[in-house]
Amino acid sequence: MMRVLSFCLLVLAGVAGYIQIESQPKWAAFAMPVAAPNAEQSPADTPVVGSKKSQATIPEPQAHFIPETAAPSVHAGAAILLKDGNLRAFWFAGSREGASDVVIQTAVFDTQAATWGKPQVVIDRVAAERGLSRYIKKLGNPLPVRSSDGKLQLYFVTVSVGGWAGSSISWMESSDEGESWSRPQRLITTPALNLSTLIKAPGFDFTDGTLGLPVYHEWMGKFGELIRVDGGRVVDKRRMSSGRALLQPIVFIDAPEKAVAYFRQARSAGPPRIASAVTENAGQSWSSGADLDLANPNAAIAGLQLPNGDRLIVLNDLESARHRLVLAIAPAGTSNWNVIAELESDQTLTNGLYREFSYPSLLLGANGSVHLVYTYDRKRIKHIQFDPRWIDSKKNQKGSS
Repeated sequence: MMRVLSFCLLVLAGVAGYIQIESQPKWAAFAMPVAAPNAEQSPADTPVVGSKKSQATIPEPQAHFIPETAAPSVHAGAAILLKDGNLRAFWFAGSREGASDVVIQTAVFDTQAATWGKPQVVIDRVAAERGLSRYIKKLGNPLPVRSSDGKLQLYFVTVSVGGWAGSSISWMESSDEGESWSRPQRLITTPALNLSTLIKAPGFDFTDGTLGLPVYHEWMGKFGELIRVDGGRVVDKRRMSSGRALLQPIVFIDAPEKAVAYFRQARSAGPPRIASAVTENAGQSWSSGADLDLANPNAAIAGLQLPNGDRLIVLNDLESARHRLVLAIAPAGTSNWNVIAELESDQTLTNGLYREFSYPSLLLGANGSVHLVYTYDRKRIKHIQFDPRWIDSKKNQKGSS
């Protein structure tokens, strides 16, 4: 009987996922991306890429592991730039993905010392139940966001009924850069039942101060949506993708009214490629675009727009499996993607399985540095820091080859 009831609830939630919230304030334009703060180096101190000085001083990417905890399984890392120039990362950890013992953890990266601090638990299932005043079966996908008033917010997935298709999004807020958190609250994304909404990719701002969050559904078909959030309340929602097999959208903003979204694809037929959609009215409506010539084995991707307009994607560029992770770049104003670095590759089989390097997340640090966090074989969260000059040099080498 309980299974039948759960099924009926998920059906209603799936139908509700197609309903848009309409009686909302006027739609605003996208706020254009701005460069991260430059705390140490002035433009005059930056060597010109290609010069002898530049070649001698460009540091190679620096890799670090976030310190291990007792958890056998970790996944879904994401990080954010703190006001002091350090980074704070979040991920979930437990005996396995979806287990009741999964907790959301955090750690801070000291950019001066280049070391990660000791991980701490942000919230567990019991605390989420107590704070939300409802039964919580499991936790997943944390996403840190900076609100328009400067506070640090953490969005995360909670499930009360069924599997990930029965997810809803909850959020908390911090006034001290993640040292302490408010009581969690549910984000109401659908007018009925508020189920089957998940989050993965970073948000962005609109000019009216609302937050844009690309979310996705997994029940009765996989599809992306853009929700606008104002003070913890969803004020509008728009479907981003057609069909039933696209999820986890990332968004690149081209102009105040124009943007492109790329999707993880879960198609059962056709070549596995990154799918796209475009908008010309600041996200009010989206139309399907051409697939990129980049493989996607039903795996999450990460994207970042650099201050000069160039764009980065980190992905598993394979037809299947997740044992290779690469960095690709497209020059500003183009969709001409080129792989410029192999970050991980391991074709060793253990018990018939490859190691997994997955769920990447990118962010821009101080002085234009680029930071990547990702799942390393479901056992650790790995972090790589890239100097922007190194990225430029790789792009130039690819362009001249």
